[in-house]
This record gives sequence, structure tokens and C-alpha cells, in this order.
Amino acid sequence: MSKFEGTVEDIVFRNNDNGWTVASVRLDGSGRLSAVGILPFLTSGEHAIFEGELVEHREYGQQIQVSKYTTTRPETESAIEKYLGSGLIRGIGKTTAKVIVRKFGARTLEIMESDPERLLDIQGIGRKRLSMILESFQLQNATRGTLMYLQGLGLSPQLSMKVYKLYGDMTEQALRENPYRLVTDVEGVGFKTADAIALAMGFSRECEFRLNSGVQYVLNEAVNSEGHTYLPRQILVRQAAHMLGAPEELVDHTIDSLYVRKGLRRERIGDVEAVYLPRLYDAELDTAMLLKALRRSIRPAEYSRELLEAELERFQAERGVQLCGEQREAVLAAAVEGVAVITGGPGTGKTTSINCILHLMKRMGQIELCAPTGRAAKRMSEATGWKARTIHRMLEYGGEGQGFARDEDNPLEADVVIVDELSMVDLFVMRSLLRALKPGTRLVLVGDADQLPSVGAGNVLKDLIESEAVPVVRLTEIFRQAQESMIVMNAHRINRGEYPTLRARNTDFFIDRKQEFSQAQRAVVELVQTRLPGYLGVDSLRGIQVMAPMKRGDLGVFALNVLLQQALNPPQKRKPELRRGDTVFRMGDKVMQVRNDYDLEWEQDGAAGSGVFNGDIGYIRSVDTNDSEMTVAFDDGRVATYDSSMLEELELAYCMSVHKSQGSEFEAVVLPLLSGPPMLMTRNLLYTAVTRAKRLVVIVGREACVQRMVDNNRILQRYSALALRLSGALEGGR
Repeated sequence: MSKFEGTVEDIVFRNNDNGWTVASVRLDGSGRLSAVGILPFLTSGEHAIFEGELVEHREYGQQIQVSKYTTTRPETESAIEKYLGSGLIRGIGKTTAKVIVRKFGARTLEIMESDPERLLDIQGIGRKRLSMILESFQLQNATRGTLMYLQGLGLSPQLSMKVYKLYGDMTEQALRENPYRLVTDVEGVGFKTADAIALAMGFSRECEFRLNSGVQYVLNEAVNSEGHTYLPRQILVRQAAHMLGAPEELVDHTIDSLYVRKGLRRERIGDVEAVYLPRLYDAELDTAMLLKALRRSIRPAEYSRELLEAELERFQAERGVQLCGEQREAVLAAAVEGVAVITGGPGTGKTTSINCILHLMKRMGQIELCAPTGRAAKRMSEATGWKARTIHRMLEYGGEGQGFARDEDNPLEADVVIVDELSMVDLFVMRSLLRALKPGTRLVLVGDADQLPSVGAGNVLKDLIESEAVPVVRLTEIFRQAQESMIVMNAHRINRGEYPTLRARNTDFFIDRKQEFSQAQRAVVELVQTRLPGYLGVDSLRGIQVMAPMKRGDLGVFALNVLLQQALNPPQKRKPELRRGDTVFRMGDKVMQVRNDYDLEWEQDGAAGSGVFNGDIGYIRSVDTNDSEMTVAFDDGRVATYDSSMLEELELAYCMSVHKSQGSEFEAVVLPLLSGPPMLMTRNLLYTAVTRAKRLVVIVGREACVQRMVDNNRILQRYSALALRLSGALEGGR
């Protein structure tokens, strides 16, 4: 990172909502450059020191991409005149600024602070206008001082702006009282950042604020990184003590103290004391109670088994299909039991079963179909011919402050709800879904229990199956048509712990053997750019998806995205771009939303709404370098606009992690596998990747790596007590 020093000559552009600024700067002794970044109170006439990188903008030439800056007050008469005449101080325009500086010279700002009554000597400035000028001048000084204070603590300009918007004039007081409040109050500030600030401010390593925040941070990380709903106390104490550098006895005492203040919840599970964050405890307990209540509310089917059997026969005759015994059992369970789980791998007839359930249940009332992601909902619609929506859209999500419009007080009108890809549904979404079902609603849950669990907290599908609290039908028979697909057959081989067939010719599953990382990189690019589009007749961006088990490394998500972007969407003058850190976003790029943004507004076919979610895939439709914003068109037709402060929500998606691919289906999947850590290179990760492909799987790398993944049936345990609560083995309450 380089330093640039100079005087701000002009503010060319500023977005007042997020502080994004383009400033013209006369560098000390070396010409002029534009400085761009989150510079909310940078003002003409100020002398500034910028830290950042010199980048080349295709239209505007070299610019300073600023990551941090400090300013000093203007000192020369010309600089003071520009500062006062910038419009920043209410009551002073360019003409008045010239007159004031002509009278007081280089001492103007000093006089405005220490002897402001002298401004009354200026023609046109009376008592009322002086009051306006001083109020604005003092506010600007306070605001600027606060932002410089925050940046001095190590926060970026962007985070400083977020903190200031939250606390305002009370910022310094709030942080001096408890800097660890930043972790819970400000998105983007983690414990380590707050801890560094607190320690620099002189807080003790064993102060109560630090210990409380550290324990809660460890639990939050267990939720966000590993999907746990709780941690055993012994593990929590050990991990928190290690992170905090504090004695375990002190951490143990902190946990007890948090229990008393309701900052944590606990439950006895066997001989383990489970420690929960309150929101996770409530979500788990609510989910179990709501599902039990739903089951109790469902009346027996009005139709006899004989009538249902007759409808089954009619469906088979109309569709020209023959249901196997497992499928018939699944269909009847859904119709008779009211709440049922159907699970099975590829080619076992889940879609046919759903279609038959729709045939039987259409006489029972209104039916809603839904899935966790837009891609999964689209696939469901195509497979059934019925309208399917994402769970969030079905429940009418209205933004983070508003939540779901559909809940206990405003339930769905549906009589039957069918949910696909349940393995992706986390605990919070499941609770929201159950809250929105009126008593008596029939619920059919479909998913593949052998895929990776949800990115969010919990292990809903496996917990439902394990609890035996609802009927579960497993589809295991692979249909003849599916047996013709090596993708399907190899997926089941992998799932059984057998090595996939890789040496067969003219199949939809093969390996491109490479021993070196550089060879594998070139092969991946060639497959996506030329070989597979010609072979399959598909578009490189929309029909082929590269997946990687890990994010870092030569064959990780980040490295492959750089290579694929360069090959598939290289820089051109007619393709404007924006930069965030090391990532360049260019018009035409394939991108993915990497965190839930409930408030991001979108348009779709003339309709408007809000909410873009983790895993949504889209393409950059346009880039406006003047306003530093871009529009993204998502797969389902939604179009959203991102400004520069929101680019951290997006990643390039030429290559994605296997975890992020859940719920999606692609014509072809390219999977580079040479080596990797055992905790990532697992059987169910390989199985999940393979089952994302519709027409072709190409593994690039070493056969030995594939075999090691099949042999590695390590499934990371998720601490969750939902199964116990559903089965009645755990009756914890609030």
C-alpha cells in the first residue's frame, strides 16, 4: 500500500448516502490525480494523506484507490477560501468565503473557533446568519473529528461511516464505555477488530466486556462457520480461553455470569451441558414445538385408501409411468399422514413422486411449491409444471427490519405446502416456514439427506429423519432410465463408499488426468472456454459451472475465478469495471451474492421487491463508473443495483465452492481435484458436487485424489438438539 499527499482542489462527485467520493487532488510536487473511495467528509482546500493503490481506469486514467486517509485543516488563504466556499458550511457561499478570507487571511479558521463574533464585521452576516454558520461549522468539525478518531483506531473509512451513522455524536463516548459493542451493533466489525481497538484504548485483557464478547463470539463463529446450534460447555471454555488468552476458570465464571443475565441459554443433553446463544435456543425450541403442533392439527384424509389407490392408477395411466413400491409408499404417506419426509438420491424418482402427490392433493385445496433458492425453485417449476417460489418470496420477506409478512398472525392460504431441496434449509428458515402454516396444513418435505448440510445453522433434514417424529420414506431404487447415466450411477457408488467408474468411454462422466497444478488450471480454462461449449452446445457462462472444494490455493475458487474471468470476459474499452480490493467486477461477469441482504431492492418485470440471498447467481448487466454502481440481473429475472459500498456482498462465480452450489443444477460441472485438506476433501462433498450436474461431469486431476475422497467418510458433527426435541427425549422450555 502506497501513500499519496496533496491538497484537495475539488470534489468531483459524492454519493451522500454512502460517502463514495471522487476528488481531484494536487499532489505535493507531482501533478494532479483523482482520489476515489469512501471519503465522506473530504473537502476542497484540505491537505490530505491518502493510503491506497494507484490503479488504471480505462476511461479516466490513473486514480488513487483509497483505503484510508487523514486530513489537516487548510492553512493557506486559497485553501481556506476553497474550504469555506465548498458549500459544506451553511450560510457561506463562494462570494462570502472570499470576503471573509480577504479580511482575516490565514487566521480565518482560528478566528471562527475562538472569536466568531468578529464575523459580524462582514457585510451581510447578521446574528441569525452567524448562528447558522457557527452551528454548521462546529458540526462539521465534530463529524470530521469523529471519523478521523475512528480511522485512527484502525477502522476503514467505510466502517467508520457505518459506526458514525449508528452512534452519531455519541460515537466516542459509546466506544470509550464499551468498544466491544461494535461486534453486535455494526455489521462488518468482528471481535478481533473490536479487541484491537479496546486493547489500544487501555482496556484490560481480563475485563468483563472482553470476556463476555469473546465467549459470545466463539459461539457465533460455531454457528456461522460450522452450523452448530450449540457447543458443549467444555469445548466452549477451551476454545474461548485459547482465543482470549485467559484462564479457563475465568472463562467458566464468565459463562455462569452470562447465564444469569440471559446472555446465554443452557440445556442438559445427556451428560453434556449445551450452551446456546438465545436466538439459537429459541429457534430450535420453536421449530420443534411448531412441527409437533402442526402434526396434531392435521385431520385424517377425507379420502379412503381405496380412492387414493384408484387415483394412483389413474396418474400412472395418464403419465405412462409405473411407480415402484417406495414411490407409492411416499405418495400415500404424504396424502394420509399430513406431514411427511421423502428422501433419496439422484434417479430414485423424487420428481415423479412429487408430480403424483400434486395429482392426488389438488382436490385437497390450494397447493404451494417452494425451494430455498431461485435456481431450485425454477427447477421445481420446470419439473412439475406448477409455479414454485423461493421460501423467502412465498413468505413475503419485506426487509430485515420487517421480516416475513407471513406468520402466525397472517398465515399462508395454502392447504398443502411442498418443499424441495430441504437439505439446504437452515433452522431459522424452517421456523419461519412453520410459523406461516395455518393449523391443518399438509406439509411434504423432499430432499437428499446425503448431501452437504445447510450453510446456515442446524441440520434440519437429518434431524427430522433421526427423530422418527414424522413419517420418512427413503427412495433407494434407481430407475432404468437413470441407470443409463454414469452421473447417477457414480453418485450412488460414491455414496456407498465405492470408487466411481472413470475409465469408461463415451459417457457423461470422465476424468481429464493431470498431475501438476498448472496443467490442471489450463485444462479447466480450455474445457470451459472451448471444449465443452462445442461438445454440448451450451454457453460457457450459463451452461458450465466450475466447482472447487476450497477457496484458496492454485485450484481454489479465488485463483480459478481470476483465470476464468481473464479467458471468458477479458478487459475491453467497451466494458467498464469497478474494483473492490483485489477483485475487478466487469460488465458481463458472472457473480454470486455471498450473504443475505434483506433490504437490497430489485425490479422484475415491472414489479418491485427487496431481498437478495446468499447463493443467488447473476450477471453484471451494466457498470456506471461515474456513480460507481452496477446492475446485476439474476437467474430468476430480478435486477438489482449495487453501489461501491455493497460490492463486498458479491464474488465472481465462474468458479464456486461446492457448498455454494447446493440447490443448483448445471448442464455440465467441471471439478478440479488434485489435493486438499482431509477436512474438506470428503465423500459427501464429492457426492454433492457430482449430483449438481445434469448432462456431464468432468473431473480434472488425479484419480488417487478422487479415491481418497471416497474413502474419507468424515462427516463433521453438527451440534444440534432438534432431533431430541422432536422425539420427546428433550423437553426443555424457556
